[in-house]
Amino acid sequence: MLSLITSLLSIASIAHATPLQPRAPEWTFTEVGNSGIVALEAIVVSPTLAVIFDRASDDPLQINNHSAWGGLWNLETNEVKALDVLSNSFCASGALLSNGTMVSVGGDPRGFVNNPTIKNGTTGLRIFEPCDDPAGEDCTLFEDPANLHLAESRWYPSSIRIPDGSLMIVGGIHENTDFYNDIDRAALTVEFFPPKFGGVPRPSEFLKRSLPANLFPRIFLLPDGKVFMVANNQSIIYDIETGDERILPDLPNGIRTTNPLDGSAILLPLSPPDFTPEVLVCGGSDVDDTIPPALLSSQHPATDQCSRITLTEEGIQQGWQVERMLEPRTMPELVHIPNGQVLIINGGETGYAAIATVKDPVGNSNADHPVLTPSIYTPDAPLGQRISNVGMPTSEIPRLYHSSVTLTPKGNFFVAGSNPNANTNTTVEFSSEFRVEVLDPPFMFVPRPQILDAPEKIGFNQQFTVPVSIPSDLQANTIQVALVDLGFSSHAFHSSARLVFMDAQLSEDRTSLTITSPPNRNVYPPGPAFIFLTVDDVSSEGARVMVGTGAPPPQTD
Repeated sequence: MLSLITSLLSIASIAHATPLQPRAPEWTFTEVGNSGIVALEAIVVSPTLAVIFDRASDDPLQINNHSAWGGLWNLETNEVKALDVLSNSFCASGALLSNGTMVSVGGDPRGFVNNPTIKNGTTGLRIFEPCDDPAGEDCTLFEDPANLHLAESRWYPSSIRIPDGSLMIVGGIHENTDFYNDIDRAALTVEFFPPKFGGVPRPSEFLKRSLPANLFPRIFLLPDGKVFMVANNQSIIYDIETGDERILPDLPNGIRTTNPLDGSAILLPLSPPDFTPEVLVCGGSDVDDTIPPALLSSQHPATDQCSRITLTEEGIQQGWQVERMLEPRTMPELVHIPNGQVLIINGGETGYAAIATVKDPVGNSNADHPVLTPSIYTPDAPLGQRISNVGMPTSEIPRLYHSSVTLTPKGNFFVAGSNPNANTNTTVEFSSEFRVEVLDPPFMFVPRPQILDAPEKIGFNQQFTVPVSIPSDLQANTIQVALVDLGFSSHAFHSSARLVFMDAQLSEDRTSLTITSPPNRNVYPPGPAFIFLTVDDVSSEGARVMVGTGAPPPQTD
């Protein structure tokens, strides 16, 4: 017995003498505040500020004696300031122009009883000029519906910045339908802001052919200056100058990926020297789009399929490559991570977008079984090993229809919204959601690299040198420098989101970095960006720069 006690004491002594190793940092969800409006759309407009939009409703945030439906979210303080919006921004899109101006595009034709002066949002253009004040003081939204508006009514459109720094606006619908897009009410055209080609919307056979499930088409500027589009189960390459549409292979296995059968899509990181474009499409539904919504079910499984295509001649001939997520997802969102991985977040395992139109809505939600644990997609991993949720946290907040998420200049993720209800409703399952979370990567909790000073503007194909600070515990075995457009989050799609890796050389003393900017305005269209430095998978905060001259569109070489 004595020997046993002695042994136990010896083990205890060894355990006491060997302190526990500190636990490695993990991905973490943290609830940080209340948005005051349902943040169904979100776009970062400065290093410290994001603009959020909701529908005109009866949200608690007030302005001018009525409920607000626009807000300025402070990423530093996690507080919101109401913005006075004239037109209904519900289900709009948006992007940044070449001078940094945010433009919100389109919206809802309907008013709301508590906001009697609201304007029809379908031709709306909501302008937020570049705001230098970190707290957003005196920064306002400008609208002039009588004189500044779209040429065609658009609800549920998409928009991206193109090589001259202007916006290309695609698709949508003129007025309310129960579920699908409708040929008699559909916006089957492309237009531009500021206007191009005489300001006349250009008809698109692709938009007509991809009816009825083609709202919020997924659109991406390619490095040759053309635009890739995917809607429903179809895809094309669109020539901005001529309007020609090259038909590409359909998504495999009958998968449909645009509203109301929402999956998501992303342009994978572009890397020198070739900047070969690849698009990833994940989630959505395999349902037949001729089935009336009253015969659909909130319990119908979404798809777990991801489809990936390389947009070169060889890649197009090979077609789509299929892989699988860890679970089915409807209404996920795909978001760039500064190291080139992709965050897969939000959505449900069953059902569809839209509100109370299927035979068995949950509360008012057409979707059910929210996916609360994000996944990470690693583009250069072997097929079948690209998607993982190891070490990922689980949120307690369902994020279904009308959710938003965006990468922030801090390097973490703003996660907000969810409202599968006709107006503000906090009494049903999947109610209106005002809680805001941040999703922090592990690098937020360790010493991080820093870009100590960045130029205000960078040109194309230009070398520039920036001072950096690199923590001593990082070996600097891998250096990645990413130029990122953080994009506009709306309805499971991040319009204009873009990550371009730049060649970079670290000085021998590890105090400066010489970077080569993108070769032309097709690879990165002129406009604002954040530069992230990632050293051994630890990312810096983003340093804001203006790519190009900073002039309004149209810009030329």
